[in-house]
Amino acid sequence: MRRGDLDCLRGGLLRSDSFEFFPAGEVFFVTSVAASTTELRKTALNATHRKMGARMTPFGGWDMPVEYSGIVSEHMAVRQQAGLFDVSHMGRVEVEGRGAQSLLQMLSSNDVAKLKDGQAQYTALMNERGGIVDDFLIHKVGEEKYFLCNNAARREADLAWIASHNQSGVAVRNISDETSQLAIQGPRSIAILQPLVSVDLSAIRYYWFMRGEVMGIPAWIARTGYTGEDGFELYIPAAETERLWQALLDAGKSEGILPCGLGARNTLRLEAGMLLYGHDMNEETTPLEVGLGWITKLDKGEFLGCDVLERQKKEGVVRKLAGFRMIDRAIARDDAPVYKDGQLVGKVTSGSYVPYLKQNIGLAFLPKALAQVGERIAIQIRGTMAAAEVVPTPLYRRPKDFVL
Repeated sequence: MRRGDLDCLRGGLLRSDSFEFFPAGEVFFVTSVAASTTELRKTALNATHRKMGARMTPFGGWDMPVEYSGIVSEHMAVRQQAGLFDVSHMGRVEVEGRGAQSLLQMLSSNDVAKLKDGQAQYTALMNERGGIVDDFLIHKVGEEKYFLCNNAARREADLAWIASHNQSGVAVRNISDETSQLAIQGPRSIAILQPLVSVDLSAIRYYWFMRGEVMGIPAWIARTGYTGEDGFELYIPAAETERLWQALLDAGKSEGILPCGLGARNTLRLEAGMLLYGHDMNEETTPLEVGLGWITKLDKGEFLGCDVLERQKKEGVVRKLAGFRMIDRAIARDDAPVYKDGQLVGKVTSGSYVPYLKQNIGLAFLPKALAQVGERIAIQIRGTMAAAEVVPTPLYRRPKDFVL
């Protein structure tokens, strides 16, 4: 692993209290120092990842690939060509039956009633305190029929939370183990995928999806992703995962596609200003504090925590999640303390070197008065204060060359 890749890796994907990093010249090796007593779960591609030489690591209870050819090269492939991710560790849940819309409307911050058939929506699963239980996608399949995609580490907790509020007997079915999820991301994604599918991909708008076939495999084809690029997420039967994975890599070889791990996924999402649950938000943070007011529809009617959010909107938030760019040559890691004029004022929630912008950036919770673009702050890194500046997010925006 090259030094630059290590910087990307340490910038938020792996916690320093779970892993040690041993330098050996210019090569770094990652070794787990907190072996779990529970066997790690594996996606259908686990053996394939290992056969391909992927560097694996525990993540959210799963044995997942961090990188194949290197985080920097994978990151750049997604920005300039295409990258293929195995994200089957994510949760997939079907919600169907009379009262399905009402149940999701009551549990989530966004307005589910506005969804049309074939449309997806980013939202937050809420608690009574206005906190975020998880962030996830809702896809409307049809009348009173939806499927959800949620975070890997929250799969069971989310299901339990939904079940505890399901008073109408709505059918909630966990289909995570019988399905897989692959993500092809990058400007060449549509050119690579189109010859393999039975539907016109150009007809799928951003955050919409279709039922179709990929290599004859039945799939939900969604124009969504977590990289800041155009691309598609494919939901397929688990038994067909390896065949489709290889077919996509073969089809994209001439276009420069690379298999990508969670390391690049983390740097890509940070560069694009996307939040990571458990780092940038959790059950003690509200959507208004982390810049997700745009998915918080207070005019839709009652939902969990709406009274807290209404009060917070009226009175104003005390703290805000803000983007920053390092001025000094240093990388701010997750949980690094943030200071202003010698006073502790907040902490970093995500931080890394990002390859496309070639900058050290991050996100941090700050008092509202300090979360202003241009504000100078200091971040403590290995006992030394390093200068940083609050910047607008996202720092990277993809070219708008497809229909939204």
